Amino acid sequence: IRRRIELIQDFEMPTVSTKIKVSRDGQYIMAVGTYKPRVRCFDTYQLSQKFERCLDSEVVTFEILSDDYSKIVFLQCGRFVEFHSQHGHYYKTRIPKFGRDFSYHYPSCDLYFVGASSEVYRLNLEQGRFLNSLQTEASESNVCDINPVHFLFAMGTAEGKVECWDPRTRNRVGLLDCALSSVTADTEIEGLPSVSALKFDGALNMAVGTSTGQVLLYDLRSSNPLIIKDHHYGLPIKSIQFQHQLDLIISADSRIIKMWNKDTGKIFTSMEPEHDINDVCLYPNSGMLMTANEAPKMNIYYIPVLGPAPKWCSFLDSLTEELEENPESTVYDDYKFVTRKDLENLGLAHLIGSSLLRAYMHGFFMDIRLYHKAKMMANPFAYEEYRREKIRQKIEETRAQRVQLKKLPKVNKELALKLIEEEGEEQQFSKKRKQKNLPSLLKDDRFKVMFENPDFQVDEQSEEFRLLNPLVSKISEKRKRKLKILEELEAQGQEEEEEPEGKASDAESSESSDDEKGWVEEVRKQRKLLRQEEKLKRQERLKEDQQTLLKPQFFEIKEGEEFRSFKDSAKKQKLMKKTLEDRLKLEEKLGTLNVSDTTVGSKQATFKLKKSEQQRKQQEAEKQHRQERKTLRRSASHLKSRRGRGRLFH
Repeated sequence: IRRRIELIQDFEMPTVSTKIKVSRDGQYIMAVGTYKPRVRCFDTYQLSQKFERCLDSEVVTFEILSDDYSKIVFLQCGRFVEFHSQHGHYYKTRIPKFGRDFSYHYPSCDLYFVGASSEVYRLNLEQGRFLNSLQTEASESNVCDINPVHFLFAMGTAEGKVECWDPRTRNRVGLLDCALSSVTADTEIEGLPSVSALKFDGALNMAVGTSTGQVLLYDLRSSNPLIIKDHHYGLPIKSIQFQHQLDLIISADSRIIKMWNKDTGKIFTSMEPEHDINDVCLYPNSGMLMTANEAPKMNIYYIPVLGPAPKWCSFLDSLTEELEENPESTVYDDYKFVTRKDLENLGLAHLIGSSLLRAYMHGFFMDIRLYHKAKMMANPFAYEEYRREKIRQKIEETRAQRVQLKKLPKVNKELALKLIEEEGEEQQFSKKRKQKNLPSLLKDDRFKVMFENPDFQVDEQSEEFRLLNPLVSKISEKRKRKLKILEELEAQGQEEEEEPEGKASDAESSESSDDEKGWVEEVRKQRKLLRQEEKLKRQERLKEDQQTLLKPQFFEIKEGEEFRSFKDSAKKQKLMKKTLEDRLKLEEKLGTLNVSDTTVGSKQATFKLKKSEQQRKQQEAEKQHRQERKTLRRSASHLKSRRGRGRLFH
């Protein structure tokens, strides 16, 4: 990025650039692209964008008719031909078939459109109307061009032929079979090559590019090509340009730009950009090359051998001259840079001035193998020193990872110790993964009360805690040992410098693996203990109930209720004496209760209320009344049907 020079500010498109051209006066560079379809004009004198215009549809190709940007014609993919003037959109028309290319005939002001048709459409810009089209033998045409000297119109067809027409007589004057000429003994062709690029050079030369990656150079006086150049990629030729100072032809497909001599066919140079190429534009009378790519950035290349820099960026010549005068020295990987002091320490100061040392800046370059040999001879115990230094660094790292805790909180000491251990493990993990450390809960003000208020003390003897944390008893034993050691150190007023004596790391790792294996056993053990505790509690309740003496009690019957017998009250008393579990089982059998488990692990119970005697009597009366009404309706309908049959009989 530091070495790259940005000649024109924001010389790019939003997504893709498809075509790029330079105006005849050399001041403006026009480019079209997507998305959305647009055209951008860059002013080379200001080295920035002059204007931008959005279009209705994507541009297939365009042509600058004037010397500057005041007259432009766009051929769009929707069969539209759009004209722009200096202020913007001027006129829009449509051609009968989809167009692929067009050329402007300056003497007659005619536009020649070729595309998905056998006809060549002519639009006269002076009269403002379509003229009689040219009828060709081709099914479709891909490209066209007009010779700048004698204005011969040539078009490349899908069948691999080039037809030449005289605009004055509107008759065909020549036919070249490029598909047959491009097939040689070395080339491998899968299908029929079609013409994908066409360019005139002077009055007699014409270059033709095929869809299979060959470039054919013709003399108009001969039907055989002078030279055939193969790109060897099998991709269609996108663009052909002529460079007159060195007699080069610049041909490009979507992958590579090749420069080769038009007389001998010898390769001059080639460029392979990072992204696919859509179009190539050679700035006139200079060594500058611009490309439209399948990327937002449009590339600009300057090759001083091809010609001087344009006048609007003449500083490029001075930059290239400075680079030639001060060539950068190459630094190789198999060389070691040493200073004069390093040479004295190695005992190699006598080599200064010899071919073994190469002077560079404030020191010298020497062969890396010579450097290693000299270092081993000068200090044979260097490896032992290096090993001791590495061991010392490892010890320092382990000391930094120890639990350095001077004061523990009064509430939830074991939880605080657990958080500190987890924080140390997370720091080790984040160092390996190069991640940011998360904030500690002990230092967070939101959780400060949990370690200060006794109400937040964790009850480890509760049922929920023991079932959710079955291995906490074993893990807590280790923490209790550490707590005792820390409390003793605090009492003595000593700071912890070394790791507290305990079990070795191997024993701890084996214990952790045993804990993982005994997870299920510990859960079962905890559940058995909980059941035993529940049984003991039940037995204590039964003893208390037996010891208590029952005294006679009198109850008052509420209004609206009837006294049936003492059996119901006795049943209720028996049910009340039973535990909640037995009562729930009984009600579940009767169908008045439904118990189900939830996703969290708790129980959900739904009850059905028993109906009173009055409600039962009322429901039975309503049921009897409905049956009486049904019988009455049936008898009435039966009488009506009998009467109707009697009338019909009479």
